Amino acid sequence: MTSRKPKSSGQRVRLPPVPPRDAPPARGGAPSPIEPPPLSGLQPPVFASTPNREPPPVPARSPDPLATLHWSGRLGRYWLLIRGHRPIGTLLLLWPTWWALCLAADGFPSLRLGLIFTIGVWLTRSAGCVINDYADRWLDPQVERTKSRPLATGAVSPRAALILFAVLMLIAFGLVLLTNRLTVELSFIGALLAASYPYLKRYTYLPQVYLGLAFGWGIPMAFAAVQGTVPMLAWLLFIANVVWATAYDTWYAMVDRDDDLRAGAKSTAILFGEADLVAQSVLYALFMATLVFVGLRAKLAPAYYIGLAVAAGLIALEFRMARNRSREDCFRAFLHNNWVGATVFSAIVLGVAMR
Repeated sequence: MTSRKPKSSGQRVRLPPVPPRDAPPARGGAPSPIEPPPLSGLQPPVFASTPNREPPPVPARSPDPLATLHWSGRLGRYWLLIRGHRPIGTLLLLWPTWWALCLAADGFPSLRLGLIFTIGVWLTRSAGCVINDYADRWLDPQVERTKSRPLATGAVSPRAALILFAVLMLIAFGLVLLTNRLTVELSFIGALLAASYPYLKRYTYLPQVYLGLAFGWGIPMAFAAVQGTVPMLAWLLFIANVVWATAYDTWYAMVDRDDDLRAGAKSTAILFGEADLVAQSVLYALFMATLVFVGLRAKLAPAYYIGLAVAAGLIALEFRMARNRSREDCFRAFLHNNWVGATVFSAIVLGVAMR
């Protein structure tokens, strides 16, 4: 059978009708040959005018409050690491040193020694903060108050922290070399105390006592620099500072007590337990009693004891602040010790000047 070929001229080729878009597939389940492939699995085209329904991700907020400053890339993190934004720790370390300088010099020391010890205290305290955060980098992320510190967040590496600690201690040691031999020898003990203090909270419930030893070591050094010796008066003042530092750092430890218990750290706040306020009253009573012996040994004027009475009143306010043992109130009581230290300093100055 012969097939006829359509004529090419004057004839139109009819195509099969296009089924509607929702027509069922041809028999046998196969889709129509001219039906477009299904669009399942394909994404619709995105045009420039298409609104973005999902908001862009919000970057994580930096724990560094100085992150908005232009110099805060590295210097800002180091400034936070040495607690440059919180001078209260430096003041609590400076007051006992200034007590000692005034008593040792029987008045005000020379400007040279005053600057050496003031700058040295700032450097030592900064170095102590660095090594403390290095030792506590396992603990700080678990504590609400410390979880945003640079080492805890990874903003500063442990190696960089150790280098900074070494640099600060070397500069402080350079200042000590400007004094006499006895002061230089005592500085080695001070450096050992500052470097080892942070590790005490792992093994003992008395890291606050050890802090008092480290914070008060500037007292015998000040007497050595001024008098070339460390008399009994210096050791009495040193004992007073150890007790005082134990007391105010216990307020500080009460802020972190719940977090420290969960993390396995130790402190006097945990040791004292429910008897913490009673223990605090004993510590502050010993502090004031030792300062009375300091005044008697140095033969200070009655104005000194009036100043001690004012300091005792300030301490009583701390107990009123922290009577509920809340975090905020205990931290306020800790900060309030700055005024206690300033009052004792004023009492010593008046006691020396008016005798």
